[in-house]
Amino acid sequence: MNAAPDLTRRPPRSPRVRLGGYVILARILDKGRAELAGTAGEYKFNNPMDRHWFRFTGITPAALKAELASGKGDGEILTWVEETAPHRHTPWDIAQWSAYHNERGPDGDVETLELFTSRVGALSRTREDVKTWFDYLDLDDHVSFGGKA
Repeated sequence: MNAAPDLTRRPPRSPRVRLGGYVILARILDKGRAELAGTAGEYKFNNPMDRHWFRFTGITPAALKAELASGKGDGEILTWVEETAPHRHTPWDIAQWSAYHNERGPDGDVETLELFTSRVGALSRTREDVKTWFDYLDLDDHVSFGGKA
């Protein structure tokens, strides 16, 4: 049985942590386990960022949550993903998808750029190094648990 993290005491793993080559998967697993245990705090499983991974693999949030509820560890979940994902990808495809998401910032859409800028600005008015969505998530996690922006 894999213990659920208490996301009221610490953040989930960084979206940059890779599992099976996938960025964001480890974070999704942390949030899913915490939600099942009632310790998710402000974190949401199957949020808009998570949905990129769900679309890429074809796995449904409900199916993944059912596997998490069975107590499987990260390695067992990864094996299940590799065996059951409707959209199967080569390691090269996964690496390219992960590299893209690791560097993805707000697109050219004004509304998206304004959202990104306002979210980062709510955490810090001086950080010019926060350029990607993963940068933002890491900063938000850090600040949310007492770190300085």
